[in-house]
Amino acid sequence: MVLIVTHKKDYTADFVINKLNQQGLAYRRLNCEDLVNSKFAFQIERDFEFEFGQTSKFNSGWFRRTKLPSLNIDSEEERHYLLAEYDALVRNVLNSVDCKWLSEPYRIYRAENKTLQLREAKEIGLNVPATIITNDKSKIKAFYKRYNKNIIVKPIARNRIDYSKHSGFIFTNKVNSGLIASIEEFDINPCIFQENIDKDCEIRATVVGDQIFAAVCYSQKQNETRIDWRRSKLTFEKTDLPKEVAQMCIALTKKLHLRFGAIDLIKTKKGEYCFLEINPNGQWAWIELQTGQNIAEAIIEILYGQNN
Repeated sequence: MVLIVTHKKDYTADFVINKLNQQGLAYRRLNCEDLVNSKFAFQIERDFEFEFGQTSKFNSGWFRRTKLPSLNIDSEEERHYLLAEYDALVRNVLNSVDCKWLSEPYRIYRAENKTLQLREAKEIGLNVPATIITNDKSKIKAFYKRYNKNIIVKPIARNRIDYSKHSGFIFTNKVNSGLIASIEEFDINPCIFQENIDKDCEIRATVVGDQIFAAVCYSQKQNETRIDWRRSKLTFEKTDLPKEVAQMCIALTKKLHLRFGAIDLIKTKKGEYCFLEINPNGQWAWIELQTGQNIAEAIIEILYGQNN
């Protein structure tokens, strides 16, 4: 049996689960926001046992996403307390269920660290853009000048703000001279400043175990997407990476103790490849739909390969 930890709006999980249903493969889906109404139990007597969905034996696990439940409680203090308890419950599940995870949940949390990613990628031999994370305005000014007034700024972790009625997205943006000139007027929140790499195209390399699925988009054909391709719905095409670059992507994923990683790369106009980041739980279903690459089957093979 496979345990899938996610939430109800995770369409990537839906994509794989549709395939599991078609193949008649057994699984239990734990939607974290439904834990309020779901039956579960941790029991430690003679043995340790976790039971969910009338199943207590899980061979494999796939940790995708978490989402806290909506609680109709007037007291803000009590609501925050209970949400923290449900968050702790999910972490108990992720860290206590003894099964073969696609990637161990605690490894995923660790690998989300952007500075760790950049350090490990550089040690492996991948090209990495010059980067600074600081709230020292004089250092930001010097960095801007050092890289010919051509740098970008992006969030250190989250690129979405969930407002009550809508979500706001924070894209990568170019730092302009006006911002530098007025920087003393601002408080600097945690963010990443990097040199702006001259792009030919952008590549998403999805690593599953020892397999790599590379897809390319030509973001420089539109002004809107030159700095951040996510500003428009671009089409991705199947592509091949140089063998050395592909091997380094797989090596980075293994160095971070992951079996899955969605890696963002830039190919420069000089034909060099530059690492931007790795998302240890990144989205990929749209790439499979556009390119026909069998990413889902590679994930299913790891989850079920030793169970059948």
